[in-house]
Amino acid sequence: MTYEETLTYIHKISSLGSKPGLSRITELCRRLGDPQNALRCVHITGTNGKGSTAAYLTSILLAAGYHVGTFTSPFVKCFNERIALDGKMISNARLAAAASAVKAAADGMEDPPTEFELITAIGFLVFKEEACDVVVLEVGMGGRFDATNIIKDPLCAVITGVALDHEKFLGHTLAEIAGEKAGIIKDGRPLVCADLAPEAKAVVVAEAERLHAPTRFVDPQKIRILSHTLDGLSAEVDGTRYDTSLLGVYQAKNLALAVAVADVLCKTCGLSISPRAVRDGIFAAKWRARFEILEREPLVIFDGGHNPEGVRAAVDTLHALGISRVHLLTGLLADKDYPQMVDIAAEVCARVFTVSVSNPRRLPAKDLADLYRARGKDAAAFDDIAAAKSAAKAAAAADGVPLLILGSLYLYKDIAEE
Repeated sequence: MTYEETLTYIHKISSLGSKPGLSRITELCRRLGDPQNALRCVHITGTNGKGSTAAYLTSILLAAGYHVGTFTSPFVKCFNERIALDGKMISNARLAAAASAVKAAADGMEDPPTEFELITAIGFLVFKEEACDVVVLEVGMGGRFDATNIIKDPLCAVITGVALDHEKFLGHTLAEIAGEKAGIIKDGRPLVCADLAPEAKAVVVAEAERLHAPTRFVDPQKIRILSHTLDGLSAEVDGTRYDTSLLGVYQAKNLALAVAVADVLCKTCGLSISPRAVRDGIFAAKWRARFEILEREPLVIFDGGHNPEGVRAAVDTLHALGISRVHLLTGLLADKDYPQMVDIAAEVCARVFTVSVSNPRRLPAKDLADLYRARGKDAAAFDDIAAAKSAAKAAAAADGVPLLILGSLYLYKDIAEE
């Protein structure tokens, strides 16, 4: 297949939606020779923070001299971002070649794989062919029945946090969602986990104990933000200073998690990662669409907070930077807890410009604007994203406030290409 034919094939399968279970990905990978069994993976799940933590770990491993594969989702601008080698997305030709092999295997299956299962198999195949030293493997959703969870003996499992999201698939309580995410814990393999709410932590601890998985929780009392400006963040973790260009108060937790994983990889998995490599990796890490400054005059910030916890983190970051008032450009998906997200964002927005995200699950711009109006906000709905951005930027410049573009990561591609 050509690159264009590859994308058409993959996205056509998306009509199948999400179907829980590991039977399809297991059969697909068996037909491909089980490429996942040749990989040494750091397996990452969590409601928020997966992508940033994966970026930090990838950068740390690269600084330590390892050949690294990285699997993340969703992409923010180009599909190829989902599968990266040494921090760079794979080429169109490499994606097409691997997809062709996967399609040949999938075409003979009685129960065809879903879109995410196809992409996961493509990633496994590329990483095996590339003979990666380590694969940083991000879960798509949940953990227990996620396609990535057919790996058997990860170097380490990582849980970045547990909050309410994807309740239709994962459960309606923190305990239920924690149970799904704890599904990536493997027998005897180490687990590194962020600090969790008590009801979520109890579930994770019980599963780790059942599987005899050595567990390290990152202590938030040992994380201290030293400085946080529009140019970056400095944080102290266990007495050591780390500097990062990634913004957001939540990045202190994410980098602390990555530091802990690097330590576990050295002490229990035989990897060689010097303290200098950890510091250099944290400093060099890049990750788009998370409190990313797109423009300086006027100040335009994009944050892909797409659930209540993510929106709260964005608002808390504004406050930490001394920003108490913004204009808001936003688009959300209808299957999220958008009323609560609107409540949180309304704390800081003066004017609101709403759009419909380029996704079948989008919340109509008019409906979103109505929610903000009901909360006393001046809100305007737009059919065209480019027109919305132009109007929002002009208003922000005229009123002397920053423009925050907040919501679904699917919005980033349209904003960046506009």
